Amino acid sequence: MAQARWIPAYIGLGSNLDDPPAQVRSALVALSELPDSRLVTQSTLVRNPPLGDVAQPEFVNAVAGLLTRLPAPELLGRLLDLEARQGRRRDTGLRWGARRIDLDLLVYGDLCLNSDRLKLPHPGIAARNFVLFPLLEIAPGLDIPGLGPVRRLAGAADPSGLVPVG
Repeated sequence: MAQARWIPAYIGLGSNLDDPPAQVRSALVALSELPDSRLVTQSTLVRNPPLGDVAQPEFVNAVAGLLTRLPAPELLGRLLDLEARQGRRRDTGLRWGARRIDLDLLVYGDLCLNSDRLKLPHPGIAARNFVLFPLLEIAPGLDIPGLGPVRRLAGAADPSGLVPVG
């Protein structure tokens, strides 16, 4: 059930299979069609090396800004549904492996949450330049709950390896 007030939420998008820029753009369109939500901004797409030790193609990443009335757990459920519709399989048992699309709920208003299903803000946010720099682009004044200003976090991150996608 939707809540009455609009909450700003930021979604990380990533892909490294089956035309990654097209996969990310398709997911952005799907985000714009979520019920009780409005896609209000999106970052430049960036190409970057994958995380972890698994040999795989480079990723294309972006961050989207929404206003939503969906409660955080419901928004997460919708993101997982969008991943599945775009062909994401989560049953591979491989962490940080290749994927057609990955949608992460990064920040949901000022909510700090640590449950089995959802952790907010996203626990990897401060260590991922491919999240911080796109987030800085679209929300330079954002104060990430429990972590501080995105401007400060991005200032401490290394931008090398990030290449804008045309």
